[in-house]
Amino acid sequence: MKGYVYILASKRNGTLYCGVTRDPSRRWFEHQHGLTPGFTARYGVHRLVWIEEHDLLVSAIQREKNIKKYPRRWKLNLVESLNPEWEDLSPWLLGR
Repeated sequence: MKGYVYILASKRNGTLYCGVTRDPSRRWFEHQHGLTPGFTARYGVHRLVWIEEHDLLVSAIQREKNIKKYPRRWKLNLVESLNPEWEDLSPWLLGR
């Protein structure tokens, strides 16, 4: 079963949130509409700026744990390596 690791941001270089899911479209919808109370709803973190697919959910979970251990600057560099303009990647979810 596939898994996805993703990073949401409030804005360019803003508040970051790293998460993992089996269904990125559903999870993004939940974040976007505040259906899950918590960090992303409280801080307005809704823009999908980075996503990575894994063949196994356990691999995605391990990757998420590793990313969360890295310093903020490393995470910013990770986002900018794929998405230098910090564009919202959520249209990708709708097209998959």
